[in-house]
Amino acid sequence: MQLGIVGLGKMGFNMRERLRSAGIEVIGYDPNPEVSDVGSLSELVESLQAPRNVWVMVPAGAATEGVIRELNDLLASGDLIVDGGNSRYTQDATHAQLLKGNGIHYVDVGVSGGVWGRTEGYALMAGGESEDIERLMPVFDALRPDGPREESFVHAGGVGAGHYAKMIHNGVEYGVMQAYAEGYDLLEGSGIVDDVRGVVRAWQRGTVIRSWLLELLVKALEDDPNFAEISGWVEDSGEGRWTVMEAIDKAVPAPVITAALFARFASRDEDSDAMKAVAALRQQFGGHAVRPADD
Repeated sequence: MQLGIVGLGKMGFNMRERLRSAGIEVIGYDPNPEVSDVGSLSELVESLQAPRNVWVMVPAGAATEGVIRELNDLLASGDLIVDGGNSRYTQDATHAQLLKGNGIHYVDVGVSGGVWGRTEGYALMAGGESEDIERLMPVFDALRPDGPREESFVHAGGVGAGHYAKMIHNGVEYGVMQAYAEGYDLLEGSGIVDDVRGVVRAWQRGTVIRSWLLELLVKALEDDPNFAEISGWVEDSGEGRWTVMEAIDKAVPAPVITAALFARFASRDEDSDAMKAVAALRQQFGGHAVRPADD
């Protein structure tokens, strides 16, 4: 199995290393020559054997759009492009239609795992034709964690289904993080609990609210007790907004996810313990930037 990867940032770099450790030949391109295997997209395409498989792992929006259009001119009929970034699902049909004109196949994959994916594996939600999914299965199996495939990989549906599933995943993530953050805030301000970090740590086993996010909250508190070094300013990457917009469009009540999104907006006007916890969690699982406490 051979794969080209475009984009060797926080996610793409680690994905390349995990795939190589599984015996898959990976050739990566990135504008940063220190991490890139080739000097250009055209050189990447020339280095791959037909039919080629190219995984695009760049920021959603204009960057992804530009790479897909350039690859459309470079690749040939029978080749396949995967968009593994956080593109909005509505763009997938447009990309698939563009590539279809040259006989190029298209798959969209929602990827969850953040900066920990290299060692822990990635959860994958794929959209596209069944034969294209099957063609990429060695890659999916190398990227996902050990264990039953159905617990970390899903062929969610046709083109767009993978990114749609990832969008909803991220919306749920907003709500879960906000709940942990508000619980931490209440503990911190209680005046009754002396060992707040100890309480959160004790929730990791035997409780119904245990999770990987909770483990990361414990780690964040160990790294920076009381979150003294960061501000409570929290960015939103777009998928939380898209989830809320989808809920409005479908008339599906989503009060928890909506409130979590609005809390991030509010974080930019005030500095609360709860939003410091959310900022710290985003840094823990995704390597997202935080603002220092004096910013």
